[in-house]
Amino acid sequence: MSLCALAGAGNTAMAQDGPPGITVPRVLSPFNADAPRCGAPSGLERAIAFAQDNERQFMQGVSRGLSLAARDRGLEYRVALARNDAARMIEQVEGLHRAHVGAVIAAPVDARGLARSLQRVIWSGAYVGTVVPPPATTILNAPQYLTGKVLGDAAAGYIREKLGGKARVVLLTHDSLQFLAPRFVAMRDSLKGLPGVTIVADFSPVTVNKDGGAAAMRTVLLAQPNVDVVLGADTVVLGALDALREAGKARPDQFLGGIDGEPEAVAEIKKGGPYKASVSLASPMFGYALGQHAADWLEGRSVPQAMDVLPYALSAANLPRYEADMADPGVVYADLERRAAYLRMYGNICYDTRDQYLNFPWSSERTATSPSR
Repeated sequence: MSLCALAGAGNTAMAQDGPPGITVPRVLSPFNADAPRCGAPSGLERAIAFAQDNERQFMQGVSRGLSLAARDRGLEYRVALARNDAARMIEQVEGLHRAHVGAVIAAPVDARGLARSLQRVIWSGAYVGTVVPPPATTILNAPQYLTGKVLGDAAAGYIREKLGGKARVVLLTHDSLQFLAPRFVAMRDSLKGLPGVTIVADFSPVTVNKDGGAAAMRTVLLAQPNVDVVLGADTVVLGALDALREAGKARPDQFLGGIDGEPEAVAEIKKGGPYKASVSLASPMFGYALGQHAADWLEGRSVPQAMDVLPYALSAANLPRYEADMADPGVVYADLERRAAYLRMYGNICYDTRDQYLNFPWSSERTATSPSR
């Protein structure tokens, strides 16, 4: 889906039942945690519901963070699992709206298709948080170019130091999802300064999961039986590792690296084999934060309009600290200095200003003079 399609996802219906939100992209100021309180919504359940796309480990981390925040704030927590069925997710969100649930966090299967349903929840006065696409009271995103650059720079450093500056590289991309494409632009930028690097494959797997990654790597190995570096999302690169092992082509000196900080990727890093790095987007941490924002909203407090989850490069050296943080995100959230390593917040919105929800594809990497990266 294109950024333009995402931007228009919330305001294309024939009839408008409520305010369209902010549809013209803008740069948001830093979040003001001391903003005045405002009114609190009434007639809503004190509950957080997670409209979850699927059960991959990254989303399980989001759910865990949300559940812990709900527990800490005395809210009910429920999950509506769509199992990658876009129509089912729309039905579930419409059901949550009819039930007057106070907060809905969504990881959309189909952002454009779900947008109208999320707007209805917003118009009701409930809180809506989304993982990346609009519309939402609070949009969670990552600085996508920076995220890709962290991984690309780690791979480039390894190639220089361990592979003599030469490598055959496979990029398993998500370029079909335009809001993720800057990740792979950054990876290419990191690698292009190394004349000994050849990108032997650069394409998107059919499915963004382990099976898709494995199938993609099997195809690559037919033409390129020896690869040195594989980069992409953790779930895809883990599948590629399975295919390399099946073919007897996995080597300890390879650099496989991914994005998301999936537990299985962390386990592979600990083994000390081909999997060398994962860039965490700390899903339990941002899940906990979204849960706290939902609770604040229901109590009449001002919350961020947008939030970055910052790329955190995992290695064997820093894994113990990271795992301790993810085990208890509430402690990290309460410590402003520790929280700042994972999260950065922008803009302010509360129940009284709920018409100012974001209805464009927000990114912190947008500047006043550059509409997108």
